[in-house]
Amino acid sequence: MSVKIVIKRHVPSSQSDAIAPLLQKMRILATQQPGYVCGETLKRIDGPGEYMVISTWESLDDWKKWTNNKDRKSIQAEIDMLLRQVTEYRVYQNA
Repeated sequence: MSVKIVIKRHVPSSQSDAIAPLLQKMRILATQQPGYVCGETLKRIDGPGEYMVISTWESLDDWKKWTNNKDRKSIQAEIDMLLRQVTEYRVYQNA
């Protein structure tokens, strides 16, 4: 059963230029992973600096394999360092 992953980040305006290439690199790597279906990045209109990524994976196992990918972990560590906070992840499935 497919799962949707919701990733929420607050990006200070001072870090938006530095984080954009990391997010793009992460997206490119994700699209090459087994089980990746699709994804989109949303920017909140009434909340400056708030971004949400919604990605769909064929299975929870595919998502877990991606979270354990060494390249993903490295990029994510850079993102968290720039944001000075841990990225939030939520996993959902159709009801």
